[in-house]
Amino acid sequence: MVSNFLRLIRAKNLLIIIFTQYLMRYAIILPILRYKAERVYVSQFGDFNFFLLVLATVLLAAAGYAINDYFDTKTDMINRPETVVVGKHINRRHVMTLHLVLNALAIIIGFYISWQIHLWKLIYIYVIITGLLWFYSTSYKKQFLVGNVIIAFLTAMVPLMTVLYEIPPLNKEYFDTLLELKDNFNDMFFWVAGFSVFAFITTLNREIIKDIEDFEGDAAYGSRTMPVVAGIRISKIVTISLTLITIALLVFVYIKYLMYPCPDCITIDYISAIYLSIFIILPSFFMIFKIIKAENKNDWHKISIVMKIIMLFGVLYSLVACYNFTY
Repeated sequence: MVSNFLRLIRAKNLLIIIFTQYLMRYAIILPILRYKAERVYVSQFGDFNFFLLVLATVLLAAAGYAINDYFDTKTDMINRPETVVVGKHINRRHVMTLHLVLNALAIIIGFYISWQIHLWKLIYIYVIITGLLWFYSTSYKKQFLVGNVIIAFLTAMVPLMTVLYEIPPLNKEYFDTLLELKDNFNDMFFWVAGFSVFAFITTLNREIIKDIEDFEGDAAYGSRTMPVVAGIRISKIVTISLTLITIALLVFVYIKYLMYPCPDCITIDYISAIYLSIFIILPSFFMIFKIIKAENKNDWHKISIVMKIIMLFGVLYSLVACYNFTY
């Protein structure tokens, strides 16, 4: 029973969400605050409140996975029957109840931490995400590109949520200092936003890859995914294009912002260059090669795994950034 529940809420994916948000805080946000050139700033969003933020994010994601499986049972019986849990191992009514309870808890926690930083309007984010996940599962998922973009957007929100709760209390606490020094926390925002953009593009790419993998079941039940509407060949071109865009953006960001870690630095950041080349750019070219050669469901499943690995190493780059902030 426990194993089926963990499969329903995608426990592994939830661990990645936790991992990502904690890396954003401890490898990006706090080091930037600690090693800013002007002075040392102290986070005004406590560890316990941050834990609640992560918990609320995980609850929303778990609720989304549960309701998605609830409405996807028929197509999953064709695409991946061995993974079906709803109706086979867990009662459908219990899944719906679980979805409602998890969403309610997430909204309550979200309201509490928003109230804690005196920015209660952030609660709208939780309400909007809840609605998007519901409508994604019931209708948007079957529409051309709409569902893919929604999932990519929600994935991008995972790292971005961390700065949405960090920056407002910092601005309030250090208002006079920021005015005096003509300082701000834009660098922190743009660092985390960079991870969010990477998450958006790579997730959009992976969603299309998964749609190609699930072509048979989606076509049988009338889903208007890109492979069903535009065909496999066009979908291949789109996934290759998104991969090339990702590579181009990484090269641009490195040359423009990362090559020299600080304005006065004369030493090139070779660590970032090596890391990005070995763990993201080269695997991306390998994935393009596999996409060109892909012919069946098994090929696309392997490509999806490669995409997940690239996404993971994208998040892990935060550790390289942390090292650069420190040294």
